[in-house]
Amino acid sequence: MTTLAMTRNSMQYSDDEAWDLVSARDRAADGIFVYAVRTTGVYCRPSCPSRRARREHVTFFKGPADAERAGVRPCRRCQPSSNAPDLVARAREVLEREEQAPSLEALAAQLGVSAGHLQRTFRAATGLSPRAYAERLRSERLRRSLQHGTTVSRAIFDAGFGSASQAYSTATRHLGMTPGTYRRGGAGLDIRYAFGDSSLGRVLVAWTARGVCAVYPGPDDAALERALAAEFPNAARLAAPESPAVREVLAAIDGEGALPTLDPQGTTFQREVWTALREIPHGVTRSYSDVARTLGRPDAVRAVAGACAANNIAVLIPCHRVLRGDGGLGGYRWGEDRKRRLLARERSVR
Repeated sequence: MTTLAMTRNSMQYSDDEAWDLVSARDRAADGIFVYAVRTTGVYCRPSCPSRRARREHVTFFKGPADAERAGVRPCRRCQPSSNAPDLVARAREVLEREEQAPSLEALAAQLGVSAGHLQRTFRAATGLSPRAYAERLRSERLRRSLQHGTTVSRAIFDAGFGSASQAYSTATRHLGMTPGTYRRGGAGLDIRYAFGDSSLGRVLVAWTARGVCAVYPGPDDAALERALAAEFPNAARLAAPESPAVREVLAAIDGEGALPTLDPQGTTFQREVWTALREIPHGVTRSYSDVARTLGRPDAVRAVAGACAANNIAVLIPCHRVLRGDGGLGGYRWGEDRKRRLLARERSVR
């Protein structure tokens, strides 16, 4: 089967990645491609709620026209030939192409629909208004520029912000800090850290004046120190004797005692995901799609997975309780074996 050149948020997706979106029933992929099931002769949207077909029976097409030319018919349940996904895809294409996002009225006129219809259709498909979607895109462009060492003023201009004040207001919500602090890799943070032993092995615990900012299990103290330095390269890091904070964290890891106060360092969206993870009950798991829907952003499955991977506070922010849509473990920053052990332990005492 050939790989399709499917574009979503300016990224290329292979057939395997498309299958992951189908497995997650990702509504944001509607309008990007359709899939056909050879055994039934039917093609569907990625979000189709019908019983999932076997992977070896599935072929992907760029759109309904390509699928129908191949001799398959549209699914009666998800109606993939409907033009709503196409409208959303065209709107996203404009928003992703234009540095200065058009107003809702201008975008609707460009697409030949009413502003109200566009707003409702776009929000139903993505969980965001066109304006919020454009704001997210600008913040992401700003983040990438800052990560590559671009000056703050240049990054603000390149991201398409109209003014520095607008950029600071928007970026502080999405990055969790000002653009300057983000670019400096945590400069201005004072971090203390210490080591301890837990049921997961050796653990580094780091904290700021506001709470615990990192919990890293790992093979040895030197490797854990390097991981902390890589995550907070410009923060003031100082080794400290074991403290009550460390003892609280070690007890919490082993399921003995209350959680300490946390100070997670991340973007606004990441912190939203981490808050949702802390609401997953002990002994229960959720899929990445479940978490995205909890946030009211069903299109954000891959972003949720990215936030889980970026979590610096192992166990206390329980990203280990999030699995793939098919029930597989998925990735885990601190190793699948640790994830498997944590889940088994939690299920045994549920």
